[in-house]
Amino acid sequence: MELTLKRPLVFFDLETTGINIVVDRIVEISYLKIFTDGTEEQKTQRINPEMPIPDKSTVIHGITDEDVKDSPTFREYAKTFSKIIEGSDIGGFNSNKFDIPLLAEEFLRAGVDFDFKKRHFIDVQVIFHKMEKRTLGAAYKFYCGKELEGAHGAAADTKATYEVLKAQLDRYQNIDFEDTDGKISKPIVNDMDALSGFSSHNQNVDFAGRIIFNEKGVEVFNFGKYKGVPVEQVFEKDPGYYSWMLNGEFPLYTKKVLTQIKLRGMKK
Repeated sequence: MELTLKRPLVFFDLETTGINIVVDRIVEISYLKIFTDGTEEQKTQRINPEMPIPDKSTVIHGITDEDVKDSPTFREYAKTFSKIIEGSDIGGFNSNKFDIPLLAEEFLRAGVDFDFKKRHFIDVQVIFHKMEKRTLGAAYKFYCGKELEGAHGAAADTKATYEVLKAQLDRYQNIDFEDTDGKISKPIVNDMDALSGFSSHNQNVDFAGRIIFNEKGVEVFNFGKYKGVPVEQVFEKDPGYYSWMLNGEFPLYTKKVLTQIKLRGMKK
């Protein structure tokens, strides 16, 4: 089934120095942009992470320090990529938990204030795990009937992810789904609003899930001693908590969200 798009959808995949979104960096970024008329644009760009690539990471993606020594840094590439995804929804495989949070960190480190709130996120892995509980290679074989050649290469992974989503639409469009609250629905429909909602794990305010919306739509902490307590309430009760988080090893995007909530509270 071809996608019904109101605006372009960009699938992207990152190869990185590691899996810590606070300290690790991008070494390769590949995207596949699907336009509303069905045409496609694909490109892969190596990135100099400005830090050594650990051997354990090279074993996974095959990219060495020598491979990226003459490549642009993300700071140099950031504005180009922000223009590529501007005005588009964003898709990926495990992208909500890793690729998008890391991309947000890299944008902030590069001084590019990209507004992620204006787009839908389609995480094909979440749809797959909710419906079948497997991995990308298995998903590709299960849905598309093909072996994934070049797994852990960004270009192969983005193309496979796009094909899997289209196959998921074909397979699940008429199947009911029961969520954890017992609600029955048909979430797999050819609509980016519905797919974005279904492929979200929860109501995160920041990408790391340190702050979430509660059932009333209020931002609350999702960890530590103030878990479940509204952020604004914590800032009033314990002003030092804001400073502690700003100086701690939390993602830059989490700190940005905290500051926005802090400033909003000061205006009341």
